Amino acid sequence: MVVRVQTEDFDVGAEIKQLTAGRTDIGAVATFTGLVRGGTASGASIQSMTLEHYPGMTENELARVEAAAHDRFPLQASLIVHRIGELAPGDNIVLVIAASPHRRAAFEAAEFLMDYLKTKAPFWKKEAGANSEAKWVDARETDQAAQARWQAQDFD
Repeated sequence: MVVRVQTEDFDVGAEIKQLTAGRTDIGAVATFTGLVRGGTASGASIQSMTLEHYPGMTENELARVEAAAHDRFPLQASLIVHRIGELAPGDNIVLVIAASPHRRAAFEAAEFLMDYLKTKAPFWKKEAGANSEAKWVDARETDQAAQARWQAQDFD
């Protein structure tokens, strides 16, 4: 289990290679990479997104949810990388890797982790548009609904 919060970009292929190197117990690797969009759901342009966090608390909380994923799914390895700071459209924001002997567990664990990250992780996002003030972004109702199904299965 690995959690990193960083300003630096990441290389998805290199992260997968490092996580799985020498491992013959892994039969499936599922990944999710989140990118900064150039526009909002309402069509407004985004020039940048700034992500903030509370150092120490954020890493501890991400480690807690990663451990919960390992308790819930038969994972051999996992990784969460989340960037902070000012990012531009097209930049990587987040990487989740779930490695398991079987594909279903890898897919479900990656989805579980991302649903949590979108709704409950202690990050604060501010979007700045070309012609508007920067504004803080909340999780969307669809994100909340996706995450709620895991709560029904005894995780919060």
